[in-house]
Amino acid sequence: MTMLIETDFVRPRRTKIVATLGPATAERDKLRDLLAAGVNVCRLNFSHGTHADHERMLNMVREVSQELGQYTAVLGDLCGPKIRLNEVPKGMVLETGEELRFIRGAAPAVKGALTISYPHFVDEVRIGDRIYIDDGLVRLLVVDRTEDAIHCRCTVGGAISTRKGVNLPDTPLSISALTEKDRTDLHWAVKHHLDYIALSFARKPHDVIELRQILKASDSDLPIIVKIEKSEAIKHLDEFIAISDGIMVARGDLGVEMDIWQVPLMQKDMARKARDANKPCIVATQMLQSMVANPMPTRAEVSDVANAIFDEVDAVMLSAESASGEYPVESVEMMDRIVRTTEAYLDRSPRPEYSSIWAAENAIASTVALGAVRMAERIQASAVAVWSTSGATARMVSQHRMHIPVVGLTRSEAVCRRLNLVYGIIPVQVEPVAHPGRMAEMVDAIVISKHLAKADDRIVVVSSTKPTVVGTTDMTLVHRVRETSG
Repeated sequence: MTMLIETDFVRPRRTKIVATLGPATAERDKLRDLLAAGVNVCRLNFSHGTHADHERMLNMVREVSQELGQYTAVLGDLCGPKIRLNEVPKGMVLETGEELRFIRGAAPAVKGALTISYPHFVDEVRIGDRIYIDDGLVRLLVVDRTEDAIHCRCTVGGAISTRKGVNLPDTPLSISALTEKDRTDLHWAVKHHLDYIALSFARKPHDVIELRQILKASDSDLPIIVKIEKSEAIKHLDEFIAISDGIMVARGDLGVEMDIWQVPLMQKDMARKARDANKPCIVATQMLQSMVANPMPTRAEVSDVANAIFDEVDAVMLSAESASGEYPVESVEMMDRIVRTTEAYLDRSPRPEYSSIWAAENAIASTVALGAVRMAERIQASAVAVWSTSGATARMVSQHRMHIPVVGLTRSEAVCRRLNLVYGIIPVQVEPVAHPGRMAEMVDAIVISKHLAKADDRIVVVSSTKPTVVGTTDMTLVHRVRETSG
């Protein structure tokens, strides 16, 4: 017998959608359709395009978001030190079992000899290390080395071409995670007030510390999302989570750097650890890859997205699907439908116990957040409304992964945009009010207008006796929604 699952499409989606912008979404009407379809965060990929291109897109995102009454965040993604082949003749194929060398310099490849973009490659690659080309489609093993060359045997053959990416899963590299281009792009991101910056190919905690120091010198608090895509990064995962503002499970390079069948397990570990640390977690890469060229995804891709929702990650990301694919808006609509359907299923399932979540460094706010969650569960509240100057308390409530909306109230538009990456939070910009009763009246108008609650529903309100002072959350109250006059 077939079981049909009814889906409540009215309830707000808790898991956020990140969409990469590119040629497919470069026109204003297309971008508007993309945001209207449910995008919460737009990604600017600095690996492609000029600063003029990015500025045009950024301005359009801000303008269209305002027209739609949304707080769309913008994430800048730094290129990082991607290693690539230098010039390769057209049609070059490496045969399985073939012997070849990587030599110093940048000369075009010839039969049996390749060059690579990383100048210290010959010095740092060791005998026994693996070399993967084009996301691991072509694989080599280092069998010998001399002063000026690395000698390899091809273990999996295939075609290679100019600028194809190279992964070195076994090789500790000395290269910094921040290139000169990254520094220039970072300066642009700070100047243009982006909402998040993603650090690519981080290998050790110092990479994040270096980026943080550059931001501090620029008097910027731009939050850092660390992309976990190197095997070395896995070894430092706990440290990365502790010192960053969030992580991205970048499964493309990660699936090349480690055994691909381990990636789903690592994804679950990363999602859990990030949630326990109250840091956003984004799952990325090839989630609906077939929709680059097709109007419908595969069943495996739908299951992949649903699996991320079961992990209760903060966001799922589209890359080529929305940047260069033929069906960018349809990809967002499909992602939205999968997420909503899976969340509706979770709503009917027993909720995990997150009562152990508590941050000693924010003892009062953590306790208030936990109390608000418990209250909301006991009275079957329709929503939790959280006044949060910096967004921290709203994130603490979100951390408990409630199945009801968390309304994040703040006076800052920038904080609203940043909260739009966080699980379950509906950001609303308001001016603070000192009196709890006035706060409750304001919340009534918001939850009714956004169809989050109706008159006589009970909600929980989290606030502060000093609403304009950061870090002073100290009050929770149960409130019955009253119909507003206008």
